[in-house]
Amino acid sequence: MKARYLLFLFLISVAGAHAQMSPADSLGRLVARSLPDSNRVKLLNELAKTFRSAQPEMFLKHAQEALVLADSINFTPGQALALKSIGLYFFDKSRYPEATDYWQRSYDYYATIKDETGMSNMLNNLGSASYNMSNYSRALEYYLKGLDLAEKTGNKLRIATTLNNVGLCYMNKPATYDQAFTYLRRALKVAKEINDKGNIGSSYVNMGEIYMNLHQDSLALVNFQYAREAYEPDQNNLPYALNSIGKIFQRKKVWDSAIHYHRRALELAGDDRLFTAQASLELAEVYRQKKQTDTSLRYYMRARELSDSIKAGLELKRSHDGLAGTYAILSNYKEAFFNQLRASTIGDSLYKNSTDSIRLNYEVGLKKREVDLANLEIKRQKLTKNALTAGLFMIVVIAGILYRDYRNKIKTNKILDSQKAEIESLLLNILPAEVAQELQKTGEATPRFYESVSVLFTDFKSFTVIADRLSPQEVVAELNACFRAFDEIVKKWGLEKIKTIGDSYMCAGGIPVALDDHPVKIIRAAIEIRDWVHQMNEDRKARGQEPWEMRIGIHVGPLVAGVVGKMKFAYDIWGSTVNVASRMESNGHPGEINISATTYELVKDTFQCTYRGKIYAKNVGEIDMYFVNG
Repeated sequence: MKARYLLFLFLISVAGAHAQMSPADSLGRLVARSLPDSNRVKLLNELAKTFRSAQPEMFLKHAQEALVLADSINFTPGQALALKSIGLYFFDKSRYPEATDYWQRSYDYYATIKDETGMSNMLNNLGSASYNMSNYSRALEYYLKGLDLAEKTGNKLRIATTLNNVGLCYMNKPATYDQAFTYLRRALKVAKEINDKGNIGSSYVNMGEIYMNLHQDSLALVNFQYAREAYEPDQNNLPYALNSIGKIFQRKKVWDSAIHYHRRALELAGDDRLFTAQASLELAEVYRQKKQTDTSLRYYMRARELSDSIKAGLELKRSHDGLAGTYAILSNYKEAFFNQLRASTIGDSLYKNSTDSIRLNYEVGLKKREVDLANLEIKRQKLTKNALTAGLFMIVVIAGILYRDYRNKIKTNKILDSQKAEIESLLLNILPAEVAQELQKTGEATPRFYESVSVLFTDFKSFTVIADRLSPQEVVAELNACFRAFDEIVKKWGLEKIKTIGDSYMCAGGIPVALDDHPVKIIRAAIEIRDWVHQMNEDRKARGQEPWEMRIGIHVGPLVAGVVGKMKFAYDIWGSTVNVASRMESNGHPGEINISATTYELVKDTFQCTYRGKIYAKNVGEIDMYFVNG
């Protein structure tokens, strides 16, 4: 099992409810007497912190009041802190997309005032939200950036926390366990220097997870017990250590002890839906192994509901896997099949769903034919035994069976030919024709270097918040309408669609066939995409719906394009040109086309552009940006 416990540096911990009463009352009186200025914003933020543990809704209320006042007087430090507190409220509720949105805004404010401590704090928080949504690569990116800033500022608490979280990301693959141990031991050393119990416990529990994955249960249990001792005063962190101890007893099949620790973890999880889902999953596993299927089914359903509500991909997949196995035991094959299918498709792209479906149909057809042939063999054996008494009848029956087998072969071959044609059609739909032909002939497509390629990114601002207000069906329908329109525009201008990632759309010009005027064509396509989204938003406003604000970024430069791997082929592009194009998009404005200086030099005689400043790109340096006016 992968470790799932993270440490966060949101706010300073506060004491119990009784100890908070006096500070809360005192701050409340100060707020009531204060003027609507920056000092009142600070007091409201401090007042909010006193309510975090005991009264979360009051915590949110005062943080929102601080944000409103800070916005009205343009007090940036107060805005950043209030947004951080609001994000923490949603994180505590396991509503990770909303927490991410507020923390990203908080990071932007801290960056504006060059507060590196605040920036490091927010990068760590953003990494934690990404990790809990199973986006481990994005989480590691946030953590490493946060670690650089933490070491620069010398804040040992943040250094220990971020070291732990970097180690946690490396725990996701056995090949990187050594790196995980390196970061976790560094974190433990720093945490002991400052006697930070939270980080000490996190280091031990995560190292215990690695030992458990390596089947070194004795070492795992020792580390889990150390973690429990560190967490014992803080019940917010204790459920994870208890759940981990329960896993060891579960592996040893000491059921009573396993159930004891998992139930205790479940009791202490409180409102934390992730901890509750994890404890429910382990209890479901125990009861399934004890063949108490009804109880197991109930816990799996609870874990599935909680995991789905917080978009915890790993737990959601485990829930569906467990439900599939339990329903199979109960001979409810319809539900077993449905849950197994859901488990296999979570997090996959439309391409994966399509290819998996074709492969599944192909395998089902082969298995059916194998069953038919097996039945045929049985019938042949019976006929052979009766050959002396029913010779003529046997010959007739065998002839009929052979004819049926011949017909089945013809039918099966037609099905396989049809599926082969479907696969070839799908291949041409997801890969450029030149690449698809090379792939079919040689079994691989060699990546190629291109000297000049235009790359375009689009992204909808605050999409996670918008999506949370819609049903999954509405989100998919809206995105499908947008991306189908984008596909038509991209095709019209001779560009190559690369992929979609969530609400982001990516295409390129000048690959796989070189085009002399690809920078001009990709900007013309961007203008049409922008105008289409503008018209869509006008229609949405007329229906009383919220508009979808889109940013577009473009950069031109060298890159490598091709297909890598042996399974689930996808045409992709790599290189700093792709990263810079992404930075152009993320640093743009809704409704605008943001291009790099390199792109501007190529199209300035065709389009009117407005200079808008510089951004810094890693490994590239400062880059000038321009808006395309027309």
